[in-house]
Amino acid sequence: MKYLITTLTIAAFTSIILGFTLDVTYSEKLIGFGVTGLFLVVFPLFSYHHWKGKDPKDYMLTKENLDKMRDSQKEKKH
Repeated sequence: MKYLITTLTIAAFTSIILGFTLDVTYSEKLIGFGVTGLFLVVFPLFSYHHWKGKDPKDYMLTKENLDKMRDSQKEKKH
């Protein structure tokens, strides 16, 4: 999965760079495909890969998590 994400990221950035540097009729399409690939393919794959197996509730600001943060701050001060 890591290699797929890396390959797609390189391909998207290459497409964007070639779109800016080449003087062809479809250069705007190269830029568009690169940006679309980054935001519709690479970013969701990256997010899925890094959030796999983690509980999203651990990262939300709920009352329980705020209480845990306050308790840990009190322990650090003493």
